[in-house]
Amino acid sequence: MGHGGGALLGVRTRDSLAAVIQLARARQPQPDLLLATGDIAQDASEAAYHEFARQAAAFDCPQSWIAGNHDDSQVLNRIAAQYQAGGRQFLVGSWQVIMLDSSVRGQVYGQLGEAELRFLAEALTAFPDRPALVSLHHHPVRIDTEWMNAIGLHNRDQFWEVIDRFPQVKAVLWGHIHQDLDLYRGDVRLLATPSTCIQFEAGSEDFAVERLAPGFRWLDLHSNGTLDTGVVRATDFQYELDMNSNGY
Repeated sequence: MGHGGGALLGVRTRDSLAAVIQLARARQPQPDLLLATGDIAQDASEAAYHEFARQAAAFDCPQSWIAGNHDDSQVLNRIAAQYQAGGRQFLVGSWQVIMLDSSVRGQVYGQLGEAELRFLAEALTAFPDRPALVSLHHHPVRIDTEWMNAIGLHNRDQFWEVIDRFPQVKAVLWGHIHQDLDLYRGDVRLLATPSTCIQFEAGSEDFAVERLAPGFRWLDLHSNGTLDTGVVRATDFQYELDMNSNGY
C-alpha cells in the first residue's frame, strides 16, 4: 500500500513482501526474469508502485509487472515503464514468456480483450519453435475454492481457443487466488503462486484465509521444453492474522 504502515487482515504488506524478497534472493540471487502477476498495489497508488519498485530492485534482472483487480492498469503501466518493467514479451534462453493484462477497470473478475487475445496469438505465431510460458492475473480454469470461481477469467473459453492452437505452450501461470496450485490441462501445466501477503484457504466455499506464510514460485525453464518449479514460503516471517474477516 501507499502508506508505510498499511496492513491487510493484520499483515503489514511491506514487511511481508520484504521477507519474501529476502528469501528469494537467498535462494536465487541472480534470476533471469522477475514476474509480478498482480495485485501489486491494494490501493492502486503511485506510492505503492514506487515502493514495490524499490524493493524489487534487489534483483538485478529484467522485470515484468501486470495488473490485478486491485491495480489501476494505467497507473501501474506508467510507473512500470519508468523502471523498465513494462515489457510483456521475453525470450529467455530457448523459451518465450508472454504476459497478459486480464484486469477490468472497476471489476474483480478478469477479461482478456480482443487486443490481448490478438497479442497472444501473434506472439505465439512469431516463435513456433520456442516453448512458451503464458502468464496473467486471473485464473483461467475452475478451482476448488468455490467463491473465487465467479471472479476468475470470464472469457476463459476464448483464451483456451488461442492456447489450444499452439502446442508449444507448456505452462500457464497466474496470481489472484493467493494459493499454491500445480496441475495439468492436457499437456499444459497450470501454476498458481502464493501471495506475498495473506493466503486464501484452499477448498473453501466462502471467503476464508489460512495461516500459511507468504511465498513465491521459482521456475527453471529447460531447453527441451520441460520445466521445474516449486513454491518457497517465508516461514520465519512473524505476523498476527485477522481470522475473523469475511472479506478484504
